Amino acid sequence: MGSPPDRDRAPLMFDVIIAGCGPTGAMLAAELRLHDVRVLVLEKETEPVSTARIVSLHIRSIELMAMRGLLERIREHGRQRPAGGFFAAIDKPAPKRLDTAHAFLLGIPQPVIVDLLEEHAIQLGAQVRRGCAVAGLEQDDEGVTVKLADGEQLRSRYLVGCDGGRSTVRKLLGVGFPGEPARTETLMGEMEVGVPQEELAAKVTDIRGTHQRFQLRPFGDGAYSVVVPAAEVTDAERPPTLEDFRQQLRTIAGTDFGVHSPRRLSRFGDATRLAERYRVGRVLLAGDAAHIHPPTGGQGLNLGVQDAFNLGWKLAAHIRGWAPETLLDTYHTERHPVAQDVLDNTRAQMELHSTEPGPQALRGLLTELMDFDEVNRYLIEKITAIGIRYDFGEGPDLLGRRLPDIDVRHGRLYDLLHRGRGLLLDRTQRLTTGGWSDRVDYLADPTAALDVPCLLLRPDGHVAWIGDDQQDLDDHLSRWFGTPAN
Repeated sequence: MGSPPDRDRAPLMFDVIIAGCGPTGAMLAAELRLHDVRVLVLEKETEPVSTARIVSLHIRSIELMAMRGLLERIREHGRQRPAGGFFAAIDKPAPKRLDTAHAFLLGIPQPVIVDLLEEHAIQLGAQVRRGCAVAGLEQDDEGVTVKLADGEQLRSRYLVGCDGGRSTVRKLLGVGFPGEPARTETLMGEMEVGVPQEELAAKVTDIRGTHQRFQLRPFGDGAYSVVVPAAEVTDAERPPTLEDFRQQLRTIAGTDFGVHSPRRLSRFGDATRLAERYRVGRVLLAGDAAHIHPPTGGQGLNLGVQDAFNLGWKLAAHIRGWAPETLLDTYHTERHPVAQDVLDNTRAQMELHSTEPGPQALRGLLTELMDFDEVNRYLIEKITAIGIRYDFGEGPDLLGRRLPDIDVRHGRLYDLLHRGRGLLLDRTQRLTTGGWSDRVDYLADPTAALDVPCLLLRPDGHVAWIGDDQQDLDDHLSRWFGTPAN
């Protein structure tokens, strides 16, 4: 990764190149475009990949979509159900009065959410080029030269690898990816079945009493979603066959349910790894390029989208020239521990899926403990990411947490955050954003549903300051939004 001579460098064409147009890459592109950053997204696949996976938008991700005005568009394509039953598939309802205005889960096919987010980014002005695979990179003090597989060279001020668990960008950087390789694999598919619904439902209920990694339920349009443990760990790049499903169904259930007419077939493993660093100079990692883990609890896509929200405004701030010196480094310090926690809770959940007597006994004990509201609440806040608190120093418990979509004057809070700017919510009506008004909006609202006088929100919705003193506010505006414009 040396620095090429000036005469050999391509001219700076973009502010940011993003490798990978999955949910994380598309969301990051949109966040950057809110701040007029020149963005190019490179996707190695020529066509959107069609997979069998139904992904779940959890509460925090649903909140983020509402913050950018995307929720209603996405909700039209998803299937909404009450929050609950996330942790190790232990069937417990969500506790009452969760700290959110969006206490539900939204199931949506992964190709659909990817298409919606890509469309959103393009509407905001991002460029997307398909059939373009990153093959090399070189960075210097001014930017990054990206080499494509066909020999073309592109140049940008920053590069972000959102190119999945086998990330080429991460490998080119030489960033360590410690963790555990896959020990098990799971088959997932959509297909039709050849037995009556009543017979199928009774059999599935009986099997799921001991096999938590088994699932067979209606998917829509006559198809069923089938999830079953694979016979062995193999190359995840090789799609399974219908016969693979039949054999494993017979092994687990004693019958293959007459499955036929497959529509989509895929597999996934339980490898668990976390990148040692999220940033090396002008190159950063996000989403599965930075962390991989089993899908239990449905946290993967959500973790990546939330990476994008954390990184987008910070990277834009550096490009626009107003970022405090250390702002971009907070991307790693805030998001790396969150990913570590997700990896750990998925490890725990996978143990609870085991059919061995010890894990089954522990699962039974935890099932009892989750009848206590505090335990159930703690686990659902962990899985849905609404319990995250970044370390912003000493202060009230709300400091560092995201602010829910509260009632404010003339509407809802999240409707004021569509532009991706900071927000000063002033119940005293005495403060001002001053020279930061080009980056931070202002709302004077003595009726806002808060028990603090004033607070400052970052563009990702986390509370950066609480108080009522102008000088103290100015200090924190400088901390997060740089020097004032005047």
